[in-house]
Amino acid sequence: MKTVLGREELERVVRAAADRLEGDWLLVGGGLVALWLLPGRTTEDVDLMGLEGSGRERLALMELAAELGLSIEAVNSAADFFVRRIPGWRSEIEPFVIGARGRIFRPSPTLFLLLKLPRLSAHDLGDCLALLARVAEDRLALDVRRVTEALSRLPPTPDAGLQQRREELAAALGAIGHQG
Repeated sequence: MKTVLGREELERVVRAAADRLEGDWLLVGGGLVALWLLPGRTTEDVDLMGLEGSGRERLALMELAAELGLSIEAVNSAADFFVRRIPGWRSEIEPFVIGARGRIFRPSPTLFLLLKLPRLSAHDLGDCLALLARVAEDRLALDVRRVTEALSRLPPTPDAGLQQRREELAAALGAIGHQG
């Protein structure tokens, strides 16, 4: 049976990570969306990666999950594979939670969207649209051109649903681009 983590549990895990784990970490995925954009969002795991990319960090994260009474599958550091493929990702992270021993960062709006583009599931599109609403509301910086170019460079897809989601995101980006 898979674990479903809501906002309260996610806050507990992220706060514990900031207070107990040393160093700098990046929170991405559904956990970030629930804490930053959509309070009702749930997720099956917390995508948290150590910025060093070390095995020591991965082990510490799994040990923290066990201490918190979660399965080790409830924490996931595999996002680093996708994050590290994006040029300049380190300049696209922003402080999110500062704890006693560590700091949890979140992706900038630009990095957030770049991470969601390749898969762009229906869930991902909802997350992206929530982010764009936050960008407009809070006047957050977003490199619309970079994201739009990355979207246009994706390989063609025979999946009509995916194509429709890409077009919807492109239209939403166009609307944001015209506001700024």
